[in-house]
Parts: sequence; structure tokens; C-alpha cells
Amino acid sequence: MIDWERVAELQSEIGAEGFAEVVDLFLDEVEGVVMRLGARPDKLEEELHFLKGSAWNLGFQSFGAMCQEGERKAAQGRAAEIDVKAVIACYGASKEVFMTRVQEFCNAA
Repeated sequence: MIDWERVAELQSEIGAEGFAEVVDLFLDEVEGVVMRLGARPDKLEEELHFLKGSAWNLGFQSFGAMCQEGERKAAQGRAAEIDVKAVIACYGASKEVFMTRVQEFCNAA
């Protein structure tokens, strides 16, 4: 669900303090998009694209994959096939797992 190697790589690249800032920004921006996901069908492909990139940047592997699949469907005119509730649930589950270990990376020296 979470690519912990990617998380460690990002933390190594930007440091613990920078990583903590990225996590805060990620949670703020992604949750804003997740909360309105599907409310505007004309924006669904764009929203899923944003979520996919954000997810993969921070190691949310399963969530990113669901967003990628949804983005592809939306691009093909098949937005009605996207299970938005499942995408949102995957984000929630991924966030829960992520939060169990995130402090290890924020506090690393």
C-alpha cells in the first residue's frame, strides 16, 4: 500500500524538516481534492492526475495506481466506470497506514 523505500528516498533527498513540510502540504492539498472528488465530472480526469502524481511522490502506491486507472478511464470518456468511493476509501486506508510510521521520517537526523 505504501512504498516505504520511496518515503525514505524522499526524506533523504529533502531532509527531515523538509519532509515534514511536504507531508503537511500533501495532506492539506490532497484532502481538499479528495473531499470534492467527483463533484465536477468535467474535472475528474484533472483531479485524478493531480492525486496520482502527489500519491506517487509520497509513496502512496495503491492510491496512486487507483488514480492512474481512473484518470485513464476519464480520458477515454468512461468516467461513469470510476468508483470514486473506492478511490476515496483507498486514500483513507493509505493515509492510516502512512500515519503509523510518518514520524520516523519527520524526526530522522
